Amino acid sequence: MAESRLIQGRYRLLDPIGRGGMGEVWRARDESLGRQVAVKCLKPLGPHHDPSFARVLRERFRREARVAAALQHRGVTVVHDFGDDDGVLYLVMELLEGHNLGQLLEDNRPRPLAVAEIEDIAEQVTAALAYTHQQSIVHRDLKPANIMRLTDGTVKICDFGIARLGHDIGFTSRLTGTGVAMGTPHYMSPEQISGSEVDQRSDLYSFGCVLYELATGAPPFDHGDAWAILVGHRDTVPEAPRARRADLPEYLERIILDLLAKRPEQRPQDAGELARRITAGRTTPMYVPTVVARPLPDPAADGRSGAPRVPSPPARPPARAPRLPSWTQGMTTGHKATGSGWRATPPDASAGLTGEWTARPSSALALPPGRSERPAPAAESITALAGRHNAGLSLGRLGRWTEAGEVHRSVAAERERLLGPDHPDTLASRYEIGFTLSRTGRPGDALGEYARVAQARERVLGVDHPDTLAARQEMAYVLGQLGRHFEAHQAYTSVLAARQRAMGPDHPDTLRCRHNLAFNLSRLGRLEESYRMAADVAVARARVLGPAHPDTLVTRYEVAYALGQLGRWPEALRAYQEVAEARARALGPDHPDTLAARYEVGISLGRLGHSAQALDLYRALVADRTRAQGATHPETLRARHGLGVNLGRLGRWEEALAESRDVCAIRERALGADHPDTLVSRREVAVGLGWLGRWADALTEYRRVSAARERVLGADHPDTLASRTDEANCLEQLGHRREAADLYRKVAALRQRRAAGGR
Repeated sequence: MAESRLIQGRYRLLDPIGRGGMGEVWRARDESLGRQVAVKCLKPLGPHHDPSFARVLRERFRREARVAAALQHRGVTVVHDFGDDDGVLYLVMELLEGHNLGQLLEDNRPRPLAVAEIEDIAEQVTAALAYTHQQSIVHRDLKPANIMRLTDGTVKICDFGIARLGHDIGFTSRLTGTGVAMGTPHYMSPEQISGSEVDQRSDLYSFGCVLYELATGAPPFDHGDAWAILVGHRDTVPEAPRARRADLPEYLERIILDLLAKRPEQRPQDAGELARRITAGRTTPMYVPTVVARPLPDPAADGRSGAPRVPSPPARPPARAPRLPSWTQGMTTGHKATGSGWRATPPDASAGLTGEWTARPSSALALPPGRSERPAPAAESITALAGRHNAGLSLGRLGRWTEAGEVHRSVAAERERLLGPDHPDTLASRYEIGFTLSRTGRPGDALGEYARVAQARERVLGVDHPDTLAARQEMAYVLGQLGRHFEAHQAYTSVLAARQRAMGPDHPDTLRCRHNLAFNLSRLGRLEESYRMAADVAVARARVLGPAHPDTLVTRYEVAYALGQLGRWPEALRAYQEVAEARARALGPDHPDTLAARYEVGISLGRLGHSAQALDLYRALVADRTRAQGATHPETLRARHGLGVNLGRLGRWEEALAESRDVCAIRERALGADHPDTLVSRREVAVGLGWLGRWADALTEYRRVSAARERVLGADHPDTLASRTDEANCLEQLGHRREAADLYRKVAALRQRRAAGGR
């Protein structure tokens, strides 16, 4: 095939990078997109080949394209395109820079791979297998040559040419006319050899053969004759790997031998079980940061209820709560700063950070020739930095986010100098920088910071490590802050799948992710789904953490909100009242979370027409907020706004107008003229003026709100359109019917354009 050949008028073949029995793999350039790709071409067969054999090979090639293109996982090669160019089948894939495991073994001979490297490869391949098996796909030809280790340490499974869908029985497992089951003899399972039906446990056997070779330097049955190899798989117990390599951990030998059991039912039954055993068995010390735990902020409170974004440290479950799983002992709502909540803190953790950590083995982390390792920093310096880190956390708990950010930036710079940019302590500080940015109105900057932390943790700790997932979950949260709720939904869904795999459905971190996902569903308008998920999480949290645990109450609060959104206000009222009472008992009557629930009780009463009760509640709430947080605190002003609204509902418009004007003036001084809360108050002023018949004054206020919202949000934002409708109604009341009609038509056109996606 000439180097100048252009496949399908798009893929220019540059140089061959691999050849096999079925075809060739070329480095190529995608002329349309200007990127390099790998193109796999099926070699044409000459007339001397059996036509049925050729048909099977072509079917196998097409199968690889169909199967691989349907898989979307970090551990599986990405397929971009597939087609037939003048009788030559081709498959376009991502270009992988690295070596397959066969090449790594060859380069390392006569020594096998290091134990840490084997463990890392095992974890990544197992994660990819768990995914493919969940898609009902069995690879059926897992071998070192089909597993790539990239230069950045990522491991990918390749070549799904004889993969078989679990429900597909239309394609024979044997090559026509050969009598030998497809697969590679050194790595074939006994059931493949016998021609029996295979499932995911066959892949696990093959992977056991791969691990055996990685650990010892040779396959379990390494005879010169192919038939002898097949008989070995079928009839012979393999030699224990530690007989060939004494330094191999016992747990790893046990896993390998269990994978090589002759009967499928004697092996691990799925890749998830295998992953848990590998994780539990790793003897490398795991880094556990010594930081003060801080609960995850409750996104359900943002912009809605007046609840603070960071709930207070939760109380322990009551003594009468059901016995918790062992992994929840000593937990609050999780180690916010690092995501390490599911690991137990060692007894000496209070002594301070040690600076010791274990990085993911990777060629990317290797030191240049002649370069020595970073000198170990003094223990006193590490301990001092830990203290400063905790001081930053304390400032955050007090709501002093700007000061907290300054502390974390300073600590991050010092930790990077002493420990390196990828040390978990450094990344914990950078994580906290992102946290403070999101709490000081800079979600875009926070997103960038979290993305850098997530990438570094993925590189150093792995894609499914709890710390990596914590950073990715915060990315989802700030995407929601930015109004990018669809992207947030995708991010939450991805993190949730990883948490469920690694920790199980009832782990507190998994439940926290489901809670956030439920909230985000409401922002997408998927209210029924949001309600159902929140209700399920509330039940699970009550079971795992106890009915009075703050996390449980946060989710019950979300259930109440979803009920309100669905118009089920009597149920929402009861739910909010129960949460308020439970929080008062557990946290105290003046705790911000308790006050937030009381505010929502007032909202529900007003929605149900119980304005007199709502008014009494808001008067008491304003007094309590003023005492606890001050007269000009945003939440105090929010309660005063609710008081003014209910004065209006009771027809007490002079009082309502005076209250709205006072709140608007304070908000404008504290927050600015264009702040959403200020504009809400200004609109309430206009409403009061209208009810008092002062329509000209009302029109002035409505126009100020419309102009500000258009300036800040855009002409066709729903809030802007609502203000323009208010303005048109006011014009109508003043007798300016033609002007009002023109404005109504303009609003309708903008709504139609927005609905059609014209923005």
